[in-house]
Amino acid sequence: MASEYHSSGEYIKHHLQNLTYGQHPDGTWGIAHSAEEAVAMGFWAINVDSMLVSIALGVLFLFLFRLAAKKATVGVPTGLQNFVEWIVEFIDSSVRGSFSHRNALVAPLAMTVFVWVFLMNMMDLIPVDWLPYLASLAGVPYLKVVPTTDPNVTFGLSLSIFALVLYYSVKMKGAGGFFSELAFQPFPKWMFPLNLILEGVGLLAKPISLSLRLFGNMYAGEMIFILIALMFGGGWVLAAFGGVLQWAWAVFHILIITLQAFIFMTLTIVYLDMAHAEHH
Repeated sequence: MASEYHSSGEYIKHHLQNLTYGQHPDGTWGIAHSAEEAVAMGFWAINVDSMLVSIALGVLFLFLFRLAAKKATVGVPTGLQNFVEWIVEFIDSSVRGSFSHRNALVAPLAMTVFVWVFLMNMMDLIPVDWLPYLASLAGVPYLKVVPTTDPNVTFGLSLSIFALVLYYSVKMKGAGGFFSELAFQPFPKWMFPLNLILEGVGLLAKPISLSLRLFGNMYAGEMIFILIALMFGGGWVLAAFGGVLQWAWAVFHILIITLQAFIFMTLTIVYLDMAHAEHH
């Protein structure tokens, strides 16, 4: 597919462009046909590919786990039930090790975050040309199939977690207790302006670091796959070497996509534990 473009830059730019729908500067609505058009659409433009793929993977997650629950037996688990039970036990042990309070929401939330982020990350293992090529046959100009390489998705996830952190911080400590936690630590109370600035920055850094960590790692991984794909247009020798590199990077990338899902889940649990804890 790389040979269809006039330069490597065009190929890379195409594969990094989302299928964006929004309002053009002339007032009409439609699909952006370039990165410049997508930027001109402004804040309310929608990356259709990121949204559809993430929703589809969420539905797949719910379907498989519901199927496993319906077919669960009391005997020795096999197949899908065994896999789902292994994930549930893994999540349960992670929550017990990182969350020291009682909240029925945390374990289901942790499982949802881990499995959903893992599935979105796993889309990076599909060869970068396959799905965009099929989409082009259907007249779709752009298609990015890894939602976590879209900062809109990672920020959406992290801001949702941040909203829960704020909610439980106020619920468990009260508005006054939450404010005093921000204003009267770590320095003496008379230094509350400095405390408020430091603690406020630390609080706001949580969703930013949570989202950018996931986005940065997955974006870098996707970029490497794209660069390797360029080698397939450089002759048989280079293509063979590219095939070896692609296989090696895919094997290593399995660790990355799993680790990033685990880190996102663990930080979610830790942040919620901190929201429940009272500082003295």
